[in-house]
Amino acid sequence: IFLSLQLFGTIVWILVASTRVPLPLLQGWVMFVAVTAWFLSIVFLSVFLFGYANRIAVNWNQADFIFHGATFVFYFGAFLLQAATTSLHHLPRKFNSTTQERILSGREYNISIAASV
Repeated sequence: IFLSLQLFGTIVWILVASTRVPLPLLQGWVMFVAVTAWFLSIVFLSVFLFGYANRIAVNWNQADFIFHGATFVFYFGAFLLQAATTSLHHLPRKFNSTTQERILSGREYNISIAASV
């Protein structure tokens, strides 16, 4: 489970970072969640790989449940924000401009959809 969390967290991190950021507050939270969950999953995996789990008196089943539950809640919130950013792709970038430049280009829109999924 930890390896899949790291893999998909890295993919989200790369996809969000590869787009132009039209709404920094929303996509900043998505990046924060992806990077934090990725880093904490590496820490959690290292605890088990290096045998510290046997030395630390913690209920690891409960810690695992809490970690993955919190990660689910934060990733779900990040999904909603990324999907909201993606849904605004048809709006113009500058409201007072006569050009019709979109918030997200076609390529960035596709990348944003992939990051949402």
